[in-house]
Amino acid sequence: MPYIKKEDRPKWDKLVDLVAETIKEAKIDEKSIDGNLNYFITRIMHKCYSPSYYNYNKAMGVLECIKQELYRRIVAPYEDKKVAENGDVD
Repeated sequence: MPYIKKEDRPKWDKLVDLVAETIKEAKIDEKSIDGNLNYFITRIMHKCYSPSYYNYNKAMGVLECIKQELYRRIVAPYEDKKVAENGDVD
């Protein structure tokens, strides 16, 4: 879970807002945003983990947890909303 102390969040929120605003200002189209985000996240991971199997394994775990958290917090509620609007699969 990506929960950190509330007092630690503002420094990260400022950076997240800056990156998101930079992406918006660059007017990156939907077909290109994935590659841009992949580049950005890969560069962060590359700079945060020194080369070793142990660290690469930890980094892969972090990315997997990010994926699962995205699904749990954002995708699943969206899908539930669409099921309510359109009906479930028969």
